[in-house]
Amino acid sequence: MDKSTGWVVGRIAGAPVLLKPSALVMVGVLTLLFVPTVRTVSPELGSQTLLGAFVVVVMLMVSVFLHELAHALAARAHGMVVQELALTLWGGHTAYTDTRSTPRSSAVIAVVGPLTNVVLAGLAWFGYQAQAGSSSVALLLYVSAYANAAVAIFNLLPGLPLDGGQVTEALVWAVTGSRLRGTVVAAWTGRVLAVTLVAAAIAVPSLSGRRVELLMVVWAALIGSFMWSSASAALAQSRRRAKIDALDPRLLARPAVAVSADVTVAQARQIAEDLGGDDAQVQLVLVAGPQPTAGVATGQPVGLVDHLALADVPENAAATAPVWSVSVALPTVAVVDAALAGEQLFSAVLRAAPHAPVCILVLGEHVVGALYATDVARAI
Repeated sequence: MDKSTGWVVGRIAGAPVLLKPSALVMVGVLTLLFVPTVRTVSPELGSQTLLGAFVVVVMLMVSVFLHELAHALAARAHGMVVQELALTLWGGHTAYTDTRSTPRSSAVIAVVGPLTNVVLAGLAWFGYQAQAGSSSVALLLYVSAYANAAVAIFNLLPGLPLDGGQVTEALVWAVTGSRLRGTVVAAWTGRVLAVTLVAAAIAVPSLSGRRVELLMVVWAALIGSFMWSSASAALAQSRRRAKIDALDPRLLARPAVAVSADVTVAQARQIAEDLGGDDAQVQLVLVAGPQPTAGVATGQPVGLVDHLALADVPENAAATAPVWSVSVALPTVAVVDAALAGEQLFSAVLRAAPHAPVCILVLGEHVVGALYATDVARAI
C-alpha cells in the first residue's frame, strides 16, 4: 500500500479504484451509529447487532462505490480522463481532468451520482416491501433504502463540495458565462450548509426534547469542517483556473531576438543593447540559420545565450569569440507557438519548465518573445 494513495483494489474506466485508510475510520464510526437502528428494526439479532450494523455499512460502501462509478463513467463519456475512484473518510470521490468541461457536462457528471442512489433506494425499498416478515435480508433492504435516499438528498444540496453544488455552479456558469461566478455562489452556499449542519445536530434534538448526542455533534462538526475547507479549496482552484484562462503571451512575454550561431560575442552584445539597453534584458536566441546583413535572423531556435557568461567574456576576446560558446542548448519542448493562450499556453509552459526556465515564443520561423516560467507562476 502507498500511504499517499491507499490500497488499489481494482481498475475501472481506465483508473485505479482506491480504498483509503481513512475509509476504515468511516466504517467504524458508521457501524456504531447504525447500531441503534439495527437494534430497533431487527431486535432478534441480539448479541449480533454490532455485526449486523457492520454488514449494513459494508453494503452502503458498495452504494458509495456505485455512486462514484456513475461519476467516472459519465466523465469518461464526456471526454474526460478519469484519474482515480476513491473510498475515503467522507464517503468517496472521483478525480478527473475537466479541461473540456462545459456547464452541461459538469451538471450531468455531478447529477448521475445522486441519481444512482435514488435508483438503489427504489430497488431496495421494492425488495423490502416484497419480503415477508422480519429477516436479516429485510433489514439490509430497509436500511439501504433509507440510507441511499438520504445520501441522494444530502448530495443534491446546492453547495460545494456536494454534487448539488456542482450543479449550482454549472447553472450559474450557464446563465452568466462565468464559471468563477458559479463557483463563488456554490462555494458560499456550501459554507452556509456546513454551519447549518453543525447547528442542526444540536438544535434539532434540543427543540424536540431529546438528548443531544455527542457523537453525532462531533461527526457533524467533522463533516461541516470538511465541507467548509473543500468549498474554500474549490473557490481557490476556480480563481486559479480563471487566471490560467486569462493568460496572454502578449502581456507576459519579455523581449527576445534571434541571432545566428556564427555571430560574435561583441555583435551579440550590440544587438541586445540596441533592443533593450539597460531598461530590459533581451533574451538572445540562437537559431539554425545564417545571420542576415540587416534585420532579424529566422529559423528553428536551438539555443539560449547565457547573459552572465556573455558579460564575462573579456573585451579583447569578444570580437572573435562566437556567441554559441556562451550558450546552452534549447530543448524543442521549450519552443512554444505564440498563438497559444489560456490553458493551452499554461500546459506548454508546464511541460517545458523541467527542461528550461524560459520558453521561446515563435510565429512560424520568427522569434517573437521569451516567456519565463516564473512570470507565468506570478500571473496565476
